Amino acid sequence: MHVFYEDIAMQHDTGPEHPERPERLAAVREAVASLNLTMRTLAGTAWSDAGETIAFAGRLHDHGYISRFRRACEEGRRYIDTVDCAICAASFDAAAASAGCALAAADSIMAGSDTAAFSAMRPPGHHAEADRAMGFCFFNNAALAAERLIRTHGLARIAVVDFDVHHGNGTQHLFESRGDVLYISTHQHPATLYPGTGYEWERGTRGTPGEGCTLNIPLAPGSGHAEAIEAYERLARPALDRYRPEALVISAGFDADARDPLASLRWTPATYEAIGTLLANAAAELARGRIVTVLEGGYDTGALKEGLDRHLSAIMSRINC
Repeated sequence: MHVFYEDIAMQHDTGPEHPERPERLAAVREAVASLNLTMRTLAGTAWSDAGETIAFAGRLHDHGYISRFRRACEEGRRYIDTVDCAICAASFDAAAASAGCALAAADSIMAGSDTAAFSAMRPPGHHAEADRAMGFCFFNNAALAAERLIRTHGLARIAVVDFDVHHGNGTQHLFESRGDVLYISTHQHPATLYPGTGYEWERGTRGTPGEGCTLNIPLAPGSGHAEAIEAYERLARPALDRYRPEALVISAGFDADARDPLASLRWTPATYEAIGTLLANAAAELARGRIVTVLEGGYDTGALKEGLDRHLSAIMSRINC
């Protein structure tokens, strides 16, 4: 499995009380090391020049927003668009590197024998809209990986599966009128948790190719392992079978763990292993084993490390990597 990481991620300073803090990556590195995986940088990839990443990001994000984000960091502002989206001088470069690692991961599964990859980066991305930052997110990393697989590598159908406890509003909105991306999200019910989107009736834009290509599976607060697995076996896997994606992109948030401070689901590390196994099996059977995992949330570092370890282990046991 290819793992992509850049040290600039540690320089994205959100302040001592912010949940999305640099210490999260220490837990990620521990999980990666425990699996004897090697961190790769962007050197030698198409994304070693941040300008290339920013140019590609402009396929999904408004150029005015990108310029506004860069300028806010240069001017020393403390946040952009919402106080949740704390920034510092290094935040634009860190977000570009995070997007670049997701793009490099997408490229890597299309070249050589390893068909699984992981972008071990922050800031996360699935809340980022085309024209604004939201929920700790600036560039939509998973969406950009899907776009790369379609526009550059010629794949016709990508599934983005999001198991972060929060609904990925940005990813849904970027693709909801398109038929070349199936978006599946399990998350705590939007009536009870940020960002308030992700109801079952949100199925894609009516009258467009994207109608029916969004599957939201809200889970009641307090739901645990059994409810999660039932959702994936009864709803998510059949949707993948019907759509037959040519690659899977996983928005991997580990904040549905019972220990996480920001939400109220009761998942365990075994939940992430079971979901990882189901998704890896789907990738092996439908998509030639092509699967990209992109880090999203997870704010209890112990839960993050354990959940990620079990998720990646499940993929590695099933996929050629």
